[in-house]
Amino acid sequence: MNIGIIGLGLMGGSLAKALKKYSLAKKIYGYARSEKSKNEIIELNLVDELTDIDTMKKNCDLIILAIPVDNIISILPEFLDINKNTTIMDLGSTKEFIIKSVPSTIRKNFIAAHPMTGTEKSGPKAAIDNLYEGNTVVLCNLEDNDNLHVNRAFRLFQEIGMRIVVMDANEHDIHACYMSHLPHAISFSLANTVMNHEDPKSILALAAGGFKDMSRVAKSSPNMWTDIFKQNRKNLLKAIDQFESHMKEVREMVQNEDYENLKKWMAKANSLHEIL
Repeated sequence: MNIGIIGLGLMGGSLAKALKKYSLAKKIYGYARSEKSKNEIIELNLVDELTDIDTMKKNCDLIILAIPVDNIISILPEFLDINKNTTIMDLGSTKEFIIKSVPSTIRKNFIAAHPMTGTEKSGPKAAIDNLYEGNTVVLCNLEDNDNLHVNRAFRLFQEIGMRIVVMDANEHDIHACYMSHLPHAISFSLANTVMNHEDPKSILALAAGGFKDMSRVAKSSPNMWTDIFKQNRKNLLKAIDQFESHMKEVREMVQNEDYENLKKWMAKANSLHEIL
């Protein structure tokens, strides 16, 4: 099977590494726009050949869109003439908006996937080994796909060691909001709160594990996460409202010196570790 990857940053580059590790592709084609990215991809030997989209469409059985979610939508018209046996698969963090944007003529080809893994880094040099192994991938609205494309997606993710969950796109976006999008919004907010209050020297001198853990994802790409927040706006606003209600609750308990209920509130949060 020949596989093409459009976008060879953290997700696409790490997937290319996994495809090579498990010998899943006869040939891996890559596509990138900037000369800087192309040079890094060649230096890191992520793919067998850098090419254009037309060549991918002619030669690839599977084309993977590992690019920001708005870019996924804008590139879809490029595939209107795709062969019925060629699978197109995206790896975006939102699903409902993307699926609704897929032209009906290629909907059977289009697999909507979200690997629930990643780091805060981006670009080809962010590609790492073992990013996918042992993690979960969500596949959405498979009832709209031909079996050929579904089977191809299942085989790929199973071969690189992922757990597969099948889910409705709307349900996915709600879960992804609470477990990924809201935490990113909180991390960006925390980083901005601290930087507006503390000088850089104090941050360097005093920042400990808790702050570093909470603020790590605030290093993520603003361009990528603006697009995600925009596409999942409705769910994110609801989640922010709920988070604000909890912050109001803890504020009131501290203000009223209600430390017994504060302790119970914290203990309830501790129970999360019985699940994770």
